Amino acid sequence: MAVKSKLALLLAHRSVERVMRAAGRPAATQAKVLQGLLAAGRHTAFGREHRLGDAIDHASLVQAVPLRDYEGIRPYIERTTSGEADVLWPGRPLYLCKTSGTTSGVKYIPITKASLPNHTGSARRALLGYIARTGNAAFVDGKMIFLQGSPVLDRTGAIPTGRLSGIVANHVPGYLQRNRMPSFATNSIADWEQKVEAIVGETMQADLRLISGIPAWVQMYFERLLARTGKACVREVFPNFSLFVYGGVNYAPYRSRLESLIGGPVDSLEMFPASEGFLAYQDQGPGDGLLLVLGDGIYHEFIPVSELGTPGARRLSIGEVELGVNYALVLHTSAGLWGYELGDTVRFVSLDPPRILVTGRTKHYTSAFGEHVIGEEVEGALKAAMAAFPCEVAEFTVAPQLSPPQGGLPYHEWFIEFAAPPADMEGFGRYMDKALQGRNPYYKDLITGKVLRPLVIAQVQRGGFTAWMKARGMNDAQSKVPRLANDRRYTEGLGLKATG
Repeated sequence: MAVKSKLALLLAHRSVERVMRAAGRPAATQAKVLQGLLAAGRHTAFGREHRLGDAIDHASLVQAVPLRDYEGIRPYIERTTSGEADVLWPGRPLYLCKTSGTTSGVKYIPITKASLPNHTGSARRALLGYIARTGNAAFVDGKMIFLQGSPVLDRTGAIPTGRLSGIVANHVPGYLQRNRMPSFATNSIADWEQKVEAIVGETMQADLRLISGIPAWVQMYFERLLARTGKACVREVFPNFSLFVYGGVNYAPYRSRLESLIGGPVDSLEMFPASEGFLAYQDQGPGDGLLLVLGDGIYHEFIPVSELGTPGARRLSIGEVELGVNYALVLHTSAGLWGYELGDTVRFVSLDPPRILVTGRTKHYTSAFGEHVIGEEVEGALKAAMAAFPCEVAEFTVAPQLSPPQGGLPYHEWFIEFAAPPADMEGFGRYMDKALQGRNPYYKDLITGKVLRPLVIAQVQRGGFTAWMKARGMNDAQSKVPRLANDRRYTEGLGLKATG
């Protein structure tokens, strides 16, 4: 065993011990974080406006700070970009993280000196946790590929601005610099398709052992790699490849296609990074939930999804949540986000320590008739159908069809790009519809009551989603296809496969 992997194993167990001490006292850990945030925030313009100096605990925080989405906090960020200091957090941000959200357009999220360690340190602890759990540290002795945004930063006012992954790329510790790929020059290529080709050329002879990225973009990289090398699977190119790190989307819909490209199963490690903060990561086996990051500059609130938008909606602390309930996440952070509605929904699968599953987005759902189908339900139905009718899905999204061109009852339309379609498409669709009914009783009532007809599959031609994202300026390593919508805005322009 090489020196790096030996050292990694030693550090891994120490890291896990520290993490679990904080996770084993979630309420106390979060209370300490809150006190630190309030102490810093009371001296800012936001703090004076909201009397943060009078807030002493969760209850008084809720009274002092109303909920805000990005549009609600935008005026404070604009004051920051115009050069004003001490607006949301003491001083000025180190960076502005640019995100191209599907619901709010372009957003600029501050990253401060206090919040940067959350982004970099949580990712490190996630990898060390995997090493401690599995004993596999060999990947630190080989090459690691990170499919990410450009590390070349622009400026908004006087503040360096870029994608989160590009910002973090400027803070990779020195001991990993020799291991990471692609090179700075290749990573700086703006056009994603050109960048992927350059990454293939630069990495195809390397001893790759870890790859990190959103599954859809990793899938594209693997397809281009195999086309260039003529190999049957990724393992023929990279025999020591042992770990796939991903975040931001559910891996399940992509798993069969990626494992087909790889040449079999490979260990995976799920993370929950966001521009607003690194929120959770997998610390056990797949499917056991993600360990919530509790002691790293983020104070969490949880609103039951069933109460969203109501005057009496409860804003719960970590000590008040329950298992099995869908919650909308609200954040208070050391980047100066106060009462920030993240837009993600989660469900706790463990309280001691707190572990969550990401179940969807508050603005991404299909509820044309009150069914409120969420991401977790459509992904689960698709996974079940893929197991019963073997196939490979490259990408998909779901939208309601309220006015069927052929007449008849409305329905949910599933736009699916198959890498390998099922042999029985009709059976696949029927099975998926039954699986969705089993997960959402309201949807089932609409089907059995003849308000909706069973779902319809629209096959998207190969490369259709990539072209769709490129046309919308979302052709980069951090963009994701929305799973659900309550209208058809995400399906316009998708090239469909001819059925005749």
